[in-house]
Amino acid sequence: MSTPLLEVKNLKVEFPTRRGLLTAVDDISLTIAPGEVLGVVGESGAGKSLTGAAIIGLLEPPGRIASGEILLNGRRIDNLPFEEMRKIRGREIGAIFQDPLTSLNPLYTIGRQITETILTHLDVSPEEARKRAIDLLNEVGIPAAERRIDHYPHQFSGGMRQRVVISLALAAQPKLIIADEPTTALDVSIQAQIITLIKKLCREQGTAVMLVTHDMGVIAETADRVAVMYAGRIAEIGPVAEVIHNPQHPYTVGLMGAIPNVGDTSERLTQIDGSMPRLNAIPTGCAFNPRCTRKSEVQGQRCTTERPSLMPAGKTQAACWLHAQKN
Repeated sequence: MSTPLLEVKNLKVEFPTRRGLLTAVDDISLTIAPGEVLGVVGESGAGKSLTGAAIIGLLEPPGRIASGEILLNGRRIDNLPFEEMRKIRGREIGAIFQDPLTSLNPLYTIGRQITETILTHLDVSPEEARKRAIDLLNEVGIPAAERRIDHYPHQFSGGMRQRVVISLALAAQPKLIIADEPTTALDVSIQAQIITLIKKLCREQGTAVMLVTHDMGVIAETADRVAVMYAGRIAEIGPVAEVIHNPQHPYTVGLMGAIPNVGDTSERLTQIDGSMPRLNAIPTGCAFNPRCTRKSEVQGQRCTTERPSLMPAGKTQAACWLHAQKN
């Protein structure tokens, strides 16, 4: 793999409360190369969106980065002052969020919002900024962009608004895009178009994408590698085809088994018993151990007493003591 564009090293995100500190993201490390799509998947509450928010510098107080480092092109960005981070956000890191209505100002035309972003980050004239905005709208598939650039967000459908948000994220030609559930609110045909668009950006512009989602279908179609998160940590990470077809962590096996197969004639889907632990009740040892059906295969009590780190597991890495016995 080429030199990473983004490096996240031992990232920990905490929330101070009256009852003590809650660790929402616990010792996450990952990399993304230029032109690569890294999918981040897991149940609600796994820490996927918080990881993305920490990278882009948009953690909601009282959430904070307690330790670790985030490097963009070798430069550390997690400790930058607010104004310096604001310059990086938009110029070097773009963001696409789940609900386009929260990303667009309803009082301004989409043209004004895109051109303001371009003028803030690029050294161009207002005329050049407007031309680039029209080109961006054409690129993301907005029909009659020359006319629609002067329309307001409410004059667009949900799918078209999400395209506008993507053009906004691309306005200053960022090297990295954090896409947090970009297709969740869209119907299947629009989802496919957005996925095609994201892949085109990676292929033609070398843009790196961190794609946060709970939809394994989107991951399978879009990502090069996938990180499966559980209770604030990475349970498994590796090439997308390996994680989907040959999962090595019991949690990933359960996730894959819960996806219906077109040719499957069984009456019931596989399910993972129980639910993800609350942040103030994460069990000792492996956080998945209360729900795991294979912990009896591990010698001793390691699953309930020691927390596993990522270790080689076939062609992926999995945080599971089952693989410590093989290595």
